Amino acid sequence: MEHVSSPQPPARPRHLMDPNNPVRTVNDRSLTNVQRWVASVLAVFTIIHLAIGIAIAGNVVREDATAARIGLCVIAGAFGVIAVAVGFAIHGKKPHTWPYAPWLLLGLLPGAVGLFFALR
Repeated sequence: MEHVSSPQPPARPRHLMDPNNPVRTVNDRSLTNVQRWVASVLAVFTIIHLAIGIAIAGNVVREDATAARIGLCVIAGAFGVIAVAVGFAIHGKKPHTWPYAPWLLLGLLPGAVGLFFALR
């Protein structure tokens, strides 16, 4: 008696998912790198928006409350520095070390601009 082989199913194109093997291998390093960049951009921009909002709040406080205006602008500058530090920390860099520490001065920008307009 002859042995009859079963017909082979047609090969699927590579861009379609194989139901027998649904998970493709993923380059974990590049995926982690993308996740790190997305997280740092979201964190930095969220905290910077908070700092800018506090600086704007320092400008809408009544004019005779100079201490409150200055205080809010100082807080805005502190949040700006925290935002830059968080961005470096997410990437695994130590923000207080030499190549990154000067970048922390960039975080003072929202407070400095707010202070300029508050005392004008």
